[in-house]
Amino acid sequence: MAKKGSLIVISGFSGVGKGTVVKKMVAEYGYSLSVSATTRAPREGEVDGREYYFKSVDEFRNLIDYNGFIEWAQYVENYYGTPRKFVEDEMAKGHDVILEIEVQGAMNVREQYPDAILIFITAPSAKGLRERLAGRGTESEEVIDKRMRRAVEESEDMQQYDYIVVNDDLDTCVHSVHSIIVGRKCLRENNLEFIEEIKNELKAL
Repeated sequence: MAKKGSLIVISGFSGVGKGTVVKKMVAEYGYSLSVSATTRAPREGEVDGREYYFKSVDEFRNLIDYNGFIEWAQYVENYYGTPRKFVEDEMAKGHDVILEIEVQGAMNVREQYPDAILIFITAPSAKGLRERLAGRGTESEEVIDKRMRRAVEESEDMQQYDYIVVNDDLDTCVHSVHSIIVGRKCLRENNLEFIEEIKNELKAL
């Protein structure tokens, strides 16, 4: 029987590169990435089940009623949520699942899955974060200011996370996050069953 997979929650400030970190984790180490459901319309090139599971408002509300989401929220008229079935099916197969979600969602996950590993990704400094947002060249000063104000709020919740990882160099950051997950699996308290098994096997030899 496969050992149950881990649930990893990755959050971070807007513009910190968490999406890129998650993509590399999936490509290099084979993590499963939970695909969110949304009621917003697909954008050009988006595929149902790849970028998002696209649902009608009625379908989404029905899933809420049946406890079909680990966490969900409403942003500007649209609903977004993490489907429970995919996550639990993947973990049951022994796969480690990453959720890339906001702070509020992360706290909801922690309540339901106390063993989840919560990792917060940050820039080396506030100045560095602002420079990254400006460096994208896709957002106005007004939007950058809004994201920075949001970062102030999010920073209040950083202490709720198990690990804080600075994304100064992408490859180093990805390696650090992977090492945290592997290290967590090696903790004694996560191997009590295995310890008993090997003790019994040794006695039987």
